[in-house]
Amino acid sequence: MSASASLVGTGLLLRSHLWRDKWMILWWSLGAAFLYWSQGAGLAGVYATQGELDRAAASLDGNAAFIAMLGPARALDTVGGQIFWQASAMGAVVVGLMSMFLVGRHTRVDEETGRDELIRGAPIGRHAPLVAAFGVALIASVVMGAVLTLSLFTLHVDSHLKGMPLSIPDSVATGVGLTAVGWVFSGTALIAAQLTTSARGMYGIAGVVIGASYVLRAVGDVGNGVLTWFSPIGWYQQMYPYSGLRWWPLALLVVAAVVAAVVGNLLFERRDVGAGILVSRPGPPRAGAGLQSGLGLAWRLQRGSVYGWTAGLFMTGLAYGAMGDSVKDLLGDNQFALDAMAGGGALNLVDAFYSTSLVILALIGSGFAISSVQRPRSEEDDGHMESLLATGLSRSGWLLGHVTVTVLGTLVVLAGGGLGLGLGYAATTGDWDALARYGVPALLYLPPVLVLSGIARLVYGVAPRLLLVGWLALVFCVVVLIFGEFLKFPDWLQGVSPFDHMPLMPVEDFDAVPVLLVAAIAALLSFAGQMAFRRRDIG
Repeated sequence: MSASASLVGTGLLLRSHLWRDKWMILWWSLGAAFLYWSQGAGLAGVYATQGELDRAAASLDGNAAFIAMLGPARALDTVGGQIFWQASAMGAVVVGLMSMFLVGRHTRVDEETGRDELIRGAPIGRHAPLVAAFGVALIASVVMGAVLTLSLFTLHVDSHLKGMPLSIPDSVATGVGLTAVGWVFSGTALIAAQLTTSARGMYGIAGVVIGASYVLRAVGDVGNGVLTWFSPIGWYQQMYPYSGLRWWPLALLVVAAVVAAVVGNLLFERRDVGAGILVSRPGPPRAGAGLQSGLGLAWRLQRGSVYGWTAGLFMTGLAYGAMGDSVKDLLGDNQFALDAMAGGGALNLVDAFYSTSLVILALIGSGFAISSVQRPRSEEDDGHMESLLATGLSRSGWLLGHVTVTVLGTLVVLAGGGLGLGLGYAATTGDWDALARYGVPALLYLPPVLVLSGIARLVYGVAPRLLLVGWLALVFCVVVLIFGEFLKFPDWLQGVSPFDHMPLMPVEDFDAVPVLLVAAIAALLSFAGQMAFRRRDIG
């Protein structure tokens, strides 16, 4: 087959994909742009004078924990330097995840659901679906980079801080570099799609590549810098926007994207549609004792997620804790920063900072709880649930297994975050009592996290197509935490967030009453969801 014949229908598929993904691309792009823009917009409120920013920059320079988490510390006494340093590493992860999901949606997901087979029944070239999937990810990365650049153009910060207005070439480089990172991770996702036979496996491999890129960059930046050059995220940050811009690292990103695309195409040539390069091994003829119950099956399906979220929250807590007592130098006497801390009226700024950190870790851990609730939905959509119910497993037993994994898994994930926070602080300061002082309070956030999972469970039981409501509830809680005081939300609105009622240990004393009340609300929501599930039709 000629090259042109193998690409017949690419344009049609690409337009279809773009139309189908337009809102997804828009929201990813706006979220990434806000990540950068918000860093700059908040600087004037946090640092009233250039002197305060200079002192904060001096305290951050050479801090290994911050460098590992965010990247090389350059020009932190300027607005542009602060924006790029605080947002670039996470921005690269965001564009990588968007690219991964877009490529997976139009390759492995379509092959699993049979949509790809239907498309290939039309006069479509063999490579058209592959190229269209890669193309939509490339275009989405361009859109994200463009939206980011435009948002930086609109940023206005008081001129008392150095680096304003932002340099146009540096702002363009920030957006273009992010686009190129997205291209690289689109290529690695394309390779992952050829290796496995399932979308879940493809996402796992592509996610590991993104995580490994972050870790290589972190280790390289803290060490001698060699490993940084093995990471696309590191190449992006080595462009040095706002701190001595250089364009040549962009070439590394473009070349890597082209190489990844070529490798993905070559692997596609070596496999059949619906198959993968890595052949799945057949399972044992009989299930083990652990798989003969609804709980055992739910654990087998979700254990990878529990391990991954626990490790991720542990590392995040470790990074927070490794700041040690340096938060005093970082925040100084700035009243805005003090008020923003949970328990801002407390005399102990360090405890107030880590109380806020515990809430943030709990909000991140809520992502696991909500995604865990969504797992039964995917089992139902794939038809696995009906097969299981035909074996004599009851509806309630099947769902109760997933509920148990959600509750216990959330407990483990939060414990991992608290342990990381306490361990990081103790290793930095030598105060090993912090393991209990900062680690144990993380478990108190189990009830509010389960309230969010309970909302998602109730939606799953009543109208599973509206499961996005669970994520919207999480977004609301995040907005209340970050912007509630600053935007002067009324007390009743802040009180809607279940996290608002928790005692802010260790700043505040433990109070069992709100903890038990929030736990009771979580139990009622989960029970109502399970009852609703028993009364609706499957599918």
